[in-house]
Amino acid sequence: MTSHDGFHRWDHSAARQVRHTVFPDGCRDVLVIQDACGAISVKLTGFDLRPRAVVTEAGTRITGYRLRPGAEISPELLTRVAAEPGRVAEILGNALGAWGEVDDTILALTLPDATAGRVARDQGVSLRTLQRHFASQSLPPPEFWRLLGRARRAVLRLAQGRPLAEVACDCGFSDQAHMTRDLLRWFGTTPARLRRDGPALAVLAQPALGNWTTEQISTR
Repeated sequence: MTSHDGFHRWDHSAARQVRHTVFPDGCRDVLVIQDACGAISVKLTGFDLRPRAVVTEAGTRITGYRLRPGAEISPELLTRVAAEPGRVAEILGNALGAWGEVDDTILALTLPDATAGRVARDQGVSLRTLQRHFASQSLPPPEFWRLLGRARRAVLRLAQGRPLAEVACDCGFSDQAHMTRDLLRWFGTTPARLRRDGPALAVLAQPALGNWTTEQISTR
């Protein structure tokens, strides 16, 4: 995975048919897909609310551009990408622009002990106004970012081998059972099982909501 301020690029090639799970990460991806016959298509993924299974056919090559959490691109821009798939990085780099107010708000919602109400007050607006602002940007509501950010923060701690009850407490869950329910909701598995699933932990550790950084390099 290679990095840019507004996106992380990743590549995947399927030598055979592969079934894998896509987890919610607070990001949308622009996918440039080349099938076994060489035909190229472009797709923009949505914001996942739960894990979903994806099947990649043998011979498929995918170049993905994971947009920073909350980033959107217009249908017109996606049309440009489809017309010039060799210039995707340049097109996205010019369009996504600098870090802005929405980025700051999303980051604030992922911080420990954050609440949507407190973030709204810090910005001098009501919670309802903040919710309307997110809706006007076609983004999931503030609670989505807070809850997913907390769940992802817990996952990043699972690999450290700390007791599950301690992880739950540190990440702001009321108890271990509360953390288990949330991780089942977002990632389809329990903390204990996820801790033993190295490949899933590696995927969830890639740059996304709560750990977005242009300095992190990983593989998909």
